[in-house]
Amino acid sequence: MKKGVLELIVLLCVKKKDRYGYELIEEVSKVVDVNDGTVYPILKRLTNEKYFDTYLVESTEGPPRKYYKMTTLGLEKLEEQLKIWKVFSSSVTKFIKECEKSE
Repeated sequence: MKKGVLELIVLLCVKKKDRYGYELIEEVSKVVDVNDGTVYPILKRLTNEKYFDTYLVESTEGPPRKYYKMTTLGLEKLEEQLKIWKVFSSSVTKFIKECEKSE
């Protein structure tokens, strides 16, 4: 389940504001327990699929940071994912409630 919702969470986090990888991992970790090896492949795929653009910003703490920025195509993808999630989560919640009533 976690794997399926991670893309949605990543899209939502980047929609709020441009983020660099580690910052994004920290934000996603507030919702779902993740590690670097889980989030970076998602970022790479979303960038390759043109849902994110990237740009570099100099850092005082090391090498330049790669920031991820939502594209118009990314906003469309996010809206699509949100619709799917809302239907899915509503159906599962309804099913759980029905099962609990029958116990």
